[in-house]
Amino acid sequence: MSFRTTPSVDYVEDVSPGSGALPPRAWYASSDARSLSLNGSWRFRLSATAGAEDDSFAEEGYDAGNWAEVTVPGHWVLQGDGAFGSPIYTNHLYPFPVDPPYVPTENPTGDHLRVFDLPSDWPSDGGAVLRFDGVESCARVWLNGTELGEFKGSRLAHEFAVGELLKPGSNVLAVRVHQWSAGSYLEDQDQWWLPGIFRDVTLLHRPSGGAGDFFVHASYDHTAGEGTLCVDSDVDGRVTVPALDIDVATGEPVTVAVRPWTAETPKLYDGVLVTDGERVPLRIGFRTVVLEDGLIKVNGKAVLFKGVNRHEWHPEHGRALDLETMREDVLLMKRHNLNAVRTSHYPPHPAFLDLCDEYGLWVIDECDLETHGFTEQDWRDNPVDDDRWTPALLDRAARMVERDKNHPSIVFWSLGNEAGTGRGLTAMAEWIHGRDPERLVHYEGDWNCRDTDVYSRMYAFHDEVEKIGQGLDGGTRKRRELPFIQCEYAHAMGNGPGGLADYQELFEKYERLQGAFVWEWIDHGVRHAELGYAYGGDFGEELHDGNFVCDGLVFPDRTPSPGLIEFKKVVEPVRIEGDGPNGIVHVTNKQDFADLSALAFEWSCQVDGETVESGSLAVPVLAPGESAEVKLPEPPVDGRGGERQWTVRALLADDTSWAAKGHVVAWGQFAVGARPLPSFPATDRPVPDGGRITLGPAGFDARTGALLSIGGVEVGATPRLDVWRAPTDNDDGAEWQTDTRYGTLWRTLGLHRMRHRLISVEAGDDALTVHTRVAPAAREVGLDTVYRWTSDGERLRLTVSVTPQGDWTVPLPRLGVRFGLAEADRVEWFGGGPGEAYPDTGKASMVGRWQSTVDGLQTPYVRPQENGARADVRWVELGGLRIEGDPEFWFTARRWTTEQLDAARHRTDLAAGDTVWVNLDHGQHGIGSQSCGPGPLPQYFLKAEPAEFSFVFSTTR
Repeated sequence: MSFRTTPSVDYVEDVSPGSGALPPRAWYASSDARSLSLNGSWRFRLSATAGAEDDSFAEEGYDAGNWAEVTVPGHWVLQGDGAFGSPIYTNHLYPFPVDPPYVPTENPTGDHLRVFDLPSDWPSDGGAVLRFDGVESCARVWLNGTELGEFKGSRLAHEFAVGELLKPGSNVLAVRVHQWSAGSYLEDQDQWWLPGIFRDVTLLHRPSGGAGDFFVHASYDHTAGEGTLCVDSDVDGRVTVPALDIDVATGEPVTVAVRPWTAETPKLYDGVLVTDGERVPLRIGFRTVVLEDGLIKVNGKAVLFKGVNRHEWHPEHGRALDLETMREDVLLMKRHNLNAVRTSHYPPHPAFLDLCDEYGLWVIDECDLETHGFTEQDWRDNPVDDDRWTPALLDRAARMVERDKNHPSIVFWSLGNEAGTGRGLTAMAEWIHGRDPERLVHYEGDWNCRDTDVYSRMYAFHDEVEKIGQGLDGGTRKRRELPFIQCEYAHAMGNGPGGLADYQELFEKYERLQGAFVWEWIDHGVRHAELGYAYGGDFGEELHDGNFVCDGLVFPDRTPSPGLIEFKKVVEPVRIEGDGPNGIVHVTNKQDFADLSALAFEWSCQVDGETVESGSLAVPVLAPGESAEVKLPEPPVDGRGGERQWTVRALLADDTSWAAKGHVVAWGQFAVGARPLPSFPATDRPVPDGGRITLGPAGFDARTGALLSIGGVEVGATPRLDVWRAPTDNDDGAEWQTDTRYGTLWRTLGLHRMRHRLISVEAGDDALTVHTRVAPAAREVGLDTVYRWTSDGERLRLTVSVTPQGDWTVPLPRLGVRFGLAEADRVEWFGGGPGEAYPDTGKASMVGRWQSTVDGLQTPYVRPQENGARADVRWVELGGLRIEGDPEFWFTARRWTTEQLDAARHRTDLAAGDTVWVNLDHGQHGIGSQSCGPGPLPQYFLKAEPAEFSFVFSTTR
């Protein structure tokens, strides 16, 4: 009888951070020391449990020829076409029983093998280290059959000394990766659970006398204009900075005149750390971060963060990002006026921080820590308040700080996210404050600010934020004396976020409010052959949180969403306001450090949305905070009547590292005079002819009053009152906000199933009048609706009068008419554009003449919902019709009905029909950000109250 002993896997459930790894150190590239990337194709074997296979695969000579292959960096569940398991998405619930530190026996375990040849010219002196930049969630490592150790801390670098184990020629690297471990309890971070070796694996030569760890201290004295440089190094050497004529020993401070580093002016000086065995390039940014006068100050000035939270994400590769994808993120941020990023909820790939240094972004670097799932048991057994876990917490803090400490872009260390409070967090804060007193410490969950240098909150409503700005928020004395930021706000899920401009007004009004970070940067959709982009539940997860993982300012393919376009406008660094009739422009520099010398200004004058003249505008080089009034030229002489307006733009005067000359940084529009409203005398009368009534160019059904055609344009469905929209993620709201989830309230009231009762059709002397009542089944509320049609023989006017009946306790989703056209493709309009806008998301909507296709009007939210409305529309042409509004209106046009849009779960559920459905809306309810934050502010409610609005129809054929 024989049996096999199950290998020991006790380390998987050990609360310690691991064993065998070297102490953390700064991440850097060497000018001299060799490196060998071990990225690429690895042999791979997946087991269902941690101890299913013995360790023989790590031995030299093991035959893995029948194993599968995976790409490293990568996640095995995103490879193999489903053969290696599937992603799991949860917001905060652990996808395994909460029994710390234990994890299920069913623990997917991936054995990875990489056979590599050591280059023949690999140096024989010194040593070598093997570096893993990221492995989820627990890894055990062997080289040439010798075990190196094991580690946890998925988004953190771990290095092992391997110099004595390397051999000339072929070498075998073996890595066993477990999806679940004790470390998983510390990584409950509102993202996909994705096991694998997802960051680089690198072999690094460490020459004799080479640099070890070093800390670049580069402060700036704003009163003297001088910087002080001191590089502390484990290995003695010299530091040179040619541009500053610096050549000093390590550990020796030197003070010289410098240009400081800021996110607006990211000046970096190239230097070199030289030891006996190595030269290490340095990129040095001089800046000083302090807490002073109750404010976060950099280089003596309070800063206003206009930031975003950034998870690492790629729709095909998950958290395995290449350099160009990271660069694309940074360039998009800069081009959309963002100045800050919080690395939610873990340190990013270090190359991303290099890019933040280079292009200029303030950074909150966040530790790889979140224990959010313990909230389900009122934080009982929370690891951050359990001394047994403190070494793991301190290890994570140290690995973040030591790896990233030489980046000038980092102004805050964050202890983590949504981990409650406890002794472990205090220990982390104390260690960080001691190790790096030149930066501040952040943690949102510490509302009493025991361990932090800033009062930080998530999703505080506008009224509370204003009270905080006024110092009326209560709390401890220490908290009241600290600056305030919202580390998460404006939840960018689906259509939205709304209310950005209202928040920004508060941030700029109260000094204590130092800005905020939108949640979040990118939709975490997984590219899917059948669904387009998949989200939670699409892989059969036992627990999941649906499309809550798709809450970004850019879509999964990094196309900017309307939310990002809106954010760019709201936080633009130059305010441009004007007095149109008097031709005055008021320009304010809203930057903290930079003047306006990098910008050029231009004006243009539009008549009915078409530019008739343009030119440059001389604006003084304003210092930060300064304003000036500038006179526009005399309005151009133009024989046409119509609506006139000025548009003034601030553009990049020259190419920069992040955008080309002419890139629009900010803009403002202001009217010269009032818009002339469409009007005509009602000269034609309705003419009955059997079952049809003719009125001017239009034909109607004599029995129902339904519009059948205008000129030669057939109307597939008559215009009739419509109040329903496919609820947005923000309409549906967060599950914990039960009293104001308007999507649910609207459905409960029955607004998605309104019925239309015809009361009368009356052909009068000068009008066709159709009287109806629109109401939901089972309810007493309704909308008394009268459609009055008139004509001058060529044009047709519809006036809609709406009177609410009953006790309306909720706002309406929309108020307007919907009709169908048998044929429409090209669309042209005069109004807001080019993208969508709603009452509280319309700052970026620029009035002009715009063109699109019907398909181009759609906004491709990962979960379909109300989208694509163009605001402030004067007229629109489509399908052979021209429609003018009195007053301005919103319009949408789709190849599917609102009901079909509402029923769709993915974009691929929407199939184009034979009818183009057009909505002409007098009103829309606001958007808000109630998918996790506040709903629309009261001023953006669409109340059920009497209303009257008109549309004028004519043909363009």
